[in-house]
Amino acid sequence: MNSFGRRYRLTSFGESHGPAIGGVIDGIEPGLAIDLGAVQAELDRRRPGQSTLTTARLEADRLEVLSGVFEGKTLGTPIGFIVRNADQRPGDYDRHALRPSHADYTYLAKYGIRDHRGGGRASARETIARVVAGAFARQALALRGISVHTYVSQVGAVTCDKPYASLDLSLTDTNPVRCPDPEVAARMEAEIRSVQSQGDTLGGVATCVIAGVPAGLGEPVFGKLQSQLAAAMLSINAAKGFDYGMGFDGASGRGSELNDAWRPGFKTATNHSGGIQGGISNGQDIYFRVAFKPVATLMRDIETIDDQGRPVTLPARGRHDPCVLPRAVPIVEAMALMVIYDSLLSQTMSASVPRT
Repeated sequence: MNSFGRRYRLTSFGESHGPAIGGVIDGIEPGLAIDLGAVQAELDRRRPGQSTLTTARLEADRLEVLSGVFEGKTLGTPIGFIVRNADQRPGDYDRHALRPSHADYTYLAKYGIRDHRGGGRASARETIARVVAGAFARQALALRGISVHTYVSQVGAVTCDKPYASLDLSLTDTNPVRCPDPEVAARMEAEIRSVQSQGDTLGGVATCVIAGVPAGLGEPVFGKLQSQLAAAMLSINAAKGFDYGMGFDGASGRGSELNDAWRPGFKTATNHSGGIQGGISNGQDIYFRVAFKPVATLMRDIETIDDQGRPVTLPARGRHDPCVLPRAVPIVEAMALMVIYDSLLSQTMSASVPRT
C-alpha cells in the first residue's frame, strides 16, 4: 500500500537513490491560498545534512509542484510534486549483503527482488512526500485554528520529563536536537555525539501536541482517532511504539486518580485521556508519544549473511543519522496533520452533539 488517508489522500512514489521522490495529493479543498515557501521550510526541517548530528548526505530537497496549484491557490484537483535526488552514492551499498534489522530480507521475501541502494523504497527518504502532504494540510488546518507541534522528549537515557504545557515549545527549533528545554537539549546533543564517535546509534521519543481540534473527530469503533494516529505514526521508519494521554503510565494508576472530570463549557479538569474519549476527540489537546529505535546502520564492521544465506562481513560505510529523532520531528507532525485534516474532511457530526 503506497497511499494514506481517505478524504485527504497521499500516494507517494520513488526510491532513496532513484531520480526523485514524489507524490500525488487528492482531496484538498479548492481555493486555499498556499504558501509554497512554508512547504519548502518544512522540507528544510527534514532534509539531511542540516547539522553535524545528522547524515552527511547533501540534498537541497527543492520542491517542484507539477499540478493542482494555480496562481497561489489549490484547484481542488490532484497536486502532483517531486523532489529530485542529487547526492546519490549507490556504491555505498553491497548488492547482496542483508543488513541486520533493515528491510532487506523482508522485501526480498515479499517481492523476490529488491533495490539494494539504501533500501530503495524502505528508506526514510520516502518521508519527503509525507512532509509535503503534511505541510499542505497544516495550512488548511491553521485557518481553523488547529496547530500541531512535536519535540524530542528523549534521546537514549536522557529525558525531558516536564509536562508539555510547562515548556516553551517555540524553542524547539532553536537547537539541533529539537528539544524545547535548552539544558536537556545540551545533554541530548552530548549523548548523540558520544555514541556517534563510537560508530554507534541511539533511539528516543518524540512527543506531539495537537491543539484546537474540535470535539467529534474520529469514529466510534474501528476508525477511532487514536488508532488512526497510531497507524500513521507506526508507518514511519524506525517507529517502534505509540501511546497517547496517560498511555502505559495509566496501567499502574487508579480510576479515582485518572478520570477527567467535566467542567462547565465542556472542558475537563485534567486531560489524562489525551484529548480522545471513545475514539472521538473531546475538544482538549491531543498529545501522544512515538518511540524510535536506534538506527540499524552502524559505522563498524558487522557480521551478517548475503541473499544466498552465506556468512559475509558488512564493512562500515555509508551516511546515516546517529539518531533519527531530530529529523523525525517534522515527519511526526506531517502524519498527525494528515490524520486530523482527513478526519475533519470526513466529519459528519450530528446536530445534537454539543460543539465547543
